Amino acid sequence: MKVIDIINSRKAPFASFELVPPLKGSDVTKLYDSIEPLKAFRPPFINITCHRDEVEYTPNEDGTYTKLTLAKRPSTLAIVAAIMRRYDVELVPHVICGGASRSKVESELLDLHFLGIRNVMALRGDAIPGQRFFIPEADGFSHSTELVGMVSNLNRGTYLDPTVKNGLATDFCVGVAAYPEKHFEAANLYADILYLKQKVDAGAAYIVTQMFYDNDHFYRFRDLCRQEGITVPIIPGLKPISNSRQVELLPRSFHIDIPQQLVSLLQQTTNNAEAYQVGIDWCIRQSRDLISHGVPAIHYYTMAKPDNVVQIVSEVFK
Repeated sequence: MKVIDIINSRKAPFASFELVPPLKGSDVTKLYDSIEPLKAFRPPFINITCHRDEVEYTPNEDGTYTKLTLAKRPSTLAIVAAIMRRYDVELVPHVICGGASRSKVESELLDLHFLGIRNVMALRGDAIPGQRFFIPEADGFSHSTELVGMVSNLNRGTYLDPTVKNGLATDFCVGVAAYPEKHFEAANLYADILYLKQKVDAGAAYIVTQMFYDNDHFYRFRDLCRQEGITVPIIPGLKPISNSRQVELLPRSFHIDIPQQLVSLLQQTTNNAEAYQVGIDWCIRQSRDLISHGVPAIHYYTMAKPDNVVQIVSEVFK
């Protein structure tokens, strides 16, 4: 079932989840262990993140360097197939622009469609370590809008290869990401929302936001989206803070604001267990407030460690 149909058919808000695949070399049971605690909530869909291959340079005896491209996690296809083999749940694999040519991305999409996947999240992806800004591959996509456009073309049976005649039309539902506090590369929030509208106009059916810790940021963002004619569902994304160090780490990594009230609560903790509980309590309050303000669902980032999310969803969605 398509995510947009799930959203439109639900009479009450629901929880969805996002998983980070285990590192390469892990047993598949590690993947299953991250899903098992979530089964009790009967999630209508689960997102599977995707990480581009990493690049490392090893020194040679002559002073030159050899470039190595390393895949740190199993492929998206492997993860999706492993989950489908065991669980009856809609999957939303992430498809990214980074590290891939257009033809490689198209092949990945078609492989997913062969597996029976009908939902994808279209993302640009991050720059690789050492790059200040995102640099596309040769013949790759610079922006996720282009990726959304490719999926829309495939849904019409239009392939990159002009020799393909009467190509099978795919049937993907496309989700895209958004940033309630703006993407760090955007000039301002308004400019970021105009870019988001381009993604929606290109074929995105719904939006999932980056994590945030002040709901007022989300409400302002949602209002601005509606003013600019973005009418598709907007799902807030939440990640509970799990230790006090994240007060410094999360703003650096994700360019988000941590409210002073939350900072003060974390500063009063004396150990990680107390900070962990503060993160749970804060996310519960956030979730309840979002539901009272009419969100269709809440998307929880579990990072493959779902214990705190399980406690939160158990309280919020009783």
